[in-house]
Amino acid sequence: MPGPGFASPPAPPSERGAWLLACTIAVLGLTVLAMVLTGVVGGTSAVAPPPVLVSAATPTPPASAGAADPEGATHAAIVARPSPAQQRLAAKRLLDAPQVRISKGWMEGFYPIYATAQSTFGVNWLLLASIHRQESAFSTAPGIYRGLNFAHCCGGPMQFNVTNGGAGIPSTWDLVSDSYQYGRRPAHYDHTTATHPSIYDDFDSIMAAAHLLSADGAEYALDESAWDAAYDYYGHDATGVTYADEVLARAIGWSQHGFCINCGVQAGMVRAVYAAYGAPVLAALEAAEAKPAEAAPKPKAEAAGRRVPG
Repeated sequence: MPGPGFASPPAPPSERGAWLLACTIAVLGLTVLAMVLTGVVGGTSAVAPPPVLVSAATPTPPASAGAADPEGATHAAIVARPSPAQQRLAAKRLLDAPQVRISKGWMEGFYPIYATAQSTFGVNWLLLASIHRQESAFSTAPGIYRGLNFAHCCGGPMQFNVTNGGAGIPSTWDLVSDSYQYGRRPAHYDHTTATHPSIYDDFDSIMAAAHLLSADGAEYALDESAWDAAYDYYGHDATGVTYADEVLARAIGWSQHGFCINCGVQAGMVRAVYAAYGAPVLAALEAAEAKPAEAAPKPKAEAAGRRVPG
């Protein structure tokens, strides 16, 4: 037994505090891991598409569906002018469109841009998204972010024509390339470019498409004005009629049944849109093509010294 003044040996420290600290760290680690896995930390939370403004009614043909003006507009529209070769290739592409499965995560990067374009230019985002789907399968078609397309004229997510200008005439892209300046660019999105404007930048290209549709008369309504704007976007020919029919039919279907990334266009809706808007324009185009043959001068009664039988 120690004598007086002899200090007792120190008691071993309690392990309770260490265990509490270890348990606290473990709980925090599991919490952070769960937040990472769910996208709250270290990832991006799911982005919902912009709200649908209104459910568009299925169009019906007018009571007296006469032949429409083949130019299809009463204002100075910005109209694409595809060459005959481009028309043939585009017509084949519409028939042989590849079926690409597009993920929700891929689409989330476009939703903020659609919303900004809609609020900036007053164009229904469903029409814009439908053209995006028609032109590049929501930017999943090969070669979207480099070079030009199958017709060697257009590029980028919205397939802007950069070759239909020259000799003092601006190309379609030149006319609307500055559209990105009118809306606030998202802080983060895919396929940003180092310089602006660029047909390969998602924001620049989609904003320019919305501006072009607005200039051609499109608004929030998915109606004849929207069809005309889609027709102008492609170009005034028979393939352009098919293009506009499919674009508007898809947008109306989305407005009625909800935005569906991988759903096809309803055949019945395409027929309804065609009957209301496409058929009169196609009839006018065919009538205009027939006029030169009808107006051709009859052969003269005499030619090269011979009399042509009457």
